[in-house]
Amino acid sequence: MRAVLRPILRVVARLLFRVDVQFRQCDFSQHKLLIVANHESFLDGLLLGLFLPVDPVFVVHTGVVRRWYFRLLLSQVDYLAVDPTSPMAMKKVIRLIESGRPVVIFPEGRITQTGSLMKVYDGPAFVAAKTGATVIPVRVDGASRSYFSRLSGKYPKVLFPKIRLTVLPEAHFPMPAASTAKLRRRKAGEQMRKLMQEMIFASRPTQTLYGALCDAATVYGRGRRLLEDMKQIEYSYNDLLKMALMLGRQIERVSAPGEKVGLLLPNLVPTVGLVFGLSARKRVPAMLNYTAGTDAMQAACTAAEVKTVVTSRAFVEQAKLADKLAGLRGVELLYLEDIRDRISLGDKLWLMLWAIHFPRAFELSASPEEAAVVLFTSGSEGKPKGVVLPHRALLANIAQIRAVIDFSVDDKVLNALPIFHSFGLTAGALLPVLTGANLFLYPSPLHYRVIPEVAYDRGCTVLFGTSTFLGNYAKFAHPYDFYRLRYVVAGAEKLSEAVRSQWFEKFGVRIFEGYGATETAPVLAVNTPMAYKTGTVGNLLPGIEHKLVPVPGIDNGGILHVRGPNVMAGYLKAEQPGVLQAPTSEAGDGWYETGDVVDIDDEGFVKIVGRVRRFAKIAGEMVSLEVVEKLAVASAPEKQHAASSQPDESKGEGLVLFTTDPALNREALASKARELGLPELAVPRKIKLVDALPLLGTGKIDYVTLKQMAEAA
Repeated sequence: MRAVLRPILRVVARLLFRVDVQFRQCDFSQHKLLIVANHESFLDGLLLGLFLPVDPVFVVHTGVVRRWYFRLLLSQVDYLAVDPTSPMAMKKVIRLIESGRPVVIFPEGRITQTGSLMKVYDGPAFVAAKTGATVIPVRVDGASRSYFSRLSGKYPKVLFPKIRLTVLPEAHFPMPAASTAKLRRRKAGEQMRKLMQEMIFASRPTQTLYGALCDAATVYGRGRRLLEDMKQIEYSYNDLLKMALMLGRQIERVSAPGEKVGLLLPNLVPTVGLVFGLSARKRVPAMLNYTAGTDAMQAACTAAEVKTVVTSRAFVEQAKLADKLAGLRGVELLYLEDIRDRISLGDKLWLMLWAIHFPRAFELSASPEEAAVVLFTSGSEGKPKGVVLPHRALLANIAQIRAVIDFSVDDKVLNALPIFHSFGLTAGALLPVLTGANLFLYPSPLHYRVIPEVAYDRGCTVLFGTSTFLGNYAKFAHPYDFYRLRYVVAGAEKLSEAVRSQWFEKFGVRIFEGYGATETAPVLAVNTPMAYKTGTVGNLLPGIEHKLVPVPGIDNGGILHVRGPNVMAGYLKAEQPGVLQAPTSEAGDGWYETGDVVDIDDEGFVKIVGRVRRFAKIAGEMVSLEVVEKLAVASAPEKQHAASSQPDESKGEGLVLFTTDPALNREALASKARELGLPELAVPRKIKLVDALPLLGTGKIDYVTLKQMAEAA
């Protein structure tokens, strides 16, 4: 009966769901075989049974077997009903594998309710380690959009969605070394979690930024309203596509394919529309930092050979940028108000009668390796450089984040980080738009009293920020303002322990600290609910290779070098305008040197020791300026502190501590250093009182200005 029904069901499934099966270097001939898959719907088992080249035994939840209609489907395969929470149940699976039967198991145990990977049970991993079985991961993609899924009603369901099965290369799980069986089981479970996350990431589609927008509009519905800014108008995917189409059409008339077009605009929906519209027509948005000085903006325009800068008269007036823009040379300013006036009746008819109905036809053919945007480094320790991020890097980083954190249509992201900053662009703007999450764009992260109120009023569930910004929000917020927050992610600078404690005590919210760089689009590592360790920046994201290069004088850790699909195409520098300098480092071509000294523990958690440039050499010893700052924070946690160095004839360099605490003195620092076991060399001899630390527009401390202040002192 099975032999007759299976070919028929396979044909029906291909017709209805347009099933696409991709095999990537996998071997199903192994004697001991464990197939693991993510769990999107009740269709998953049937699909795997029909399209895998083996006849496996399916391990299913006991709750599923109780329903008659699932027993009907399961009658077409061999199955074993188990309770995933029972350790004894896994013994039956072990016996099956050792007998030579291939086994299919869903490590999540249940169907996803978020659209992303959920909790991964330890049992399947321990089975793989115990039996020495070959593990073949299979990504099921698309079944969550069917009526057989368990996603919330906000997800648009379709009767017969296109489904893709991606069978990835095999893996092996050696039994972890640990003192107890319980610990070995847990460590094996961590290996399985990482494998599943790598699988989710590795099976991502290859596309461009604009193509990803069109796909998101198709998946989540063109009419879905998800974008909002201070104008308090809700925009749908259709509205965003209209902006991208019309603005892209207008700008291409004054630019050439491949040209970098400067964007000097705040966090508004049309800014996001411009990014997509320009990239669709192979123009590259160069996101200019309007908080930088005229010299830095001129250097950015020179490096990227920007001839045209798109801005807004209203924004220039409100942000008082007229003097800065007047100082720019060789650049033509194009105002949105003028662009609006240039839109003709023909443009409107083109948009309404053709373009909006066939938005994919608007995109010029482009490779994912081509430049999507140019961002500029903050210049916190030197002159800003243009960072060219291809479509591949931005979309890879979004896929990496999605593999470890479950953002969904049920979330609402509050992004006050400027879009000219990589954190604000990728995580704060592109990620929610391309994953169907709601997004509220706020124009400035400095409105410390307003942002908590916005979070409360709009019911935001996700907030991105820097330690400095989050500390100030907590200071002014009502204890109930952040009642809806699921995720608060801190990046761009080290998270202060005082800020971490304040958020937990006042709001009951755990901050997830992450780490990255503009050059890596930007996220490299992040703490998540499934992998969290205080004092670290989490595990490296899937798909990232790393090497630690030792630093003389530093015992623990080394300089972090990374390579992966989210790494930039290269730098543009003012000294060589328009010349792309591909990433290379001591580790080889294609590697990026972060400049950060990190230590990675045996569980893969990354701890930042400090920046190479943020060490002072005193009497031949390397002293971390971050350790000096930690010492100051431990002595006066409610105040702000930053350390720098100055030349010293007798010792090579001397420490200078800048603080907002008038009571802080060397004696107090020395006492705290003895208490914490820190070396006496970490106690600064010079302490300078300041009203406030100098900050860049991104919220980072301006160490260039501090260095100048230290040398002047």
